[in-house]
Amino acid sequence: MLSSSAYLTWSDTKAYAAQLRSKASLILSGDIKERIVGGYAPVPHSIKYIVSIQTLERKHFCGGFLINKHWVVTAAHYYSLSIYEGTEQEILPHILVPHPSYNKITNNCDIMLIKLRAPFYLNSYVSITLLPRQGAPIAEGRLCRVSGWGYTNPSGGPIPSTLRTVMLPIVSTEKCNSSESFSGNITENMLCAGYSLGGKDACQGDSGGPLVCDGRVYGVVSWGKGCADAQFPGVYTAVSKFRRWIDNTIFIKNNICSM
Repeated sequence: MLSSSAYLTWSDTKAYAAQLRSKASLILSGDIKERIVGGYAPVPHSIKYIVSIQTLERKHFCGGFLINKHWVVTAAHYYSLSIYEGTEQEILPHILVPHPSYNKITNNCDIMLIKLRAPFYLNSYVSITLLPRQGAPIAEGRLCRVSGWGYTNPSGGPIPSTLRTVMLPIVSTEKCNSSESFSGNITENMLCAGYSLGGKDACQGDSGGPLVCDGRVYGVVSWGKGCADAQFPGVYTAVSKFRRWIDNTIFIKNNICSM
């Protein structure tokens, strides 16, 4: 159910197809397991900032979130449903801006901006979300919400047609980097959220979606080990590490496009 927000459909123009091909190597070459398991369907229209990024055939392949009516944030990697209520808006992307330091091997700096060809119309069904300030910390144990249209079962199965959401606690980087977990693979640009016993997590198809804490998006669904596995919380791009890059990129691109 794409009801709670809006969706992007990829353009089939030659220029944009070339951009997509350049990203395809990142889609297929990484052993990414972006991962909602153990969650529930939220109240319709209650998560108004989430975006489903789809093919021209309306096949969902990752998530994102609206930070203003012209710009969407998602993950820099991609993988390649549908019940429509009539409240959705369909917008084509115009410019892709992956972070220049994105590393497909380590998944560091896994964040991308998408400038839209036309703005979303903000209304009672579609709205923007807020971002944390540059460097803002989020406390261990703080409960945060992650949402998406990804798999609801760690073993896979069909992508759900309804938006799902789950609450997860923030896990300290020290614990996430321990030898019992990710063994030092969590960088300063990442954060972890989940339960030590597993059972609740984001899953494949949720990639790029928002992890919302205290009303602001602190994380972008990035990678992990399986879905909802014990001792392996989900790994997210830490948005507060990139707030300055986001603001500067939007300012520069908006000025270029207006010339």
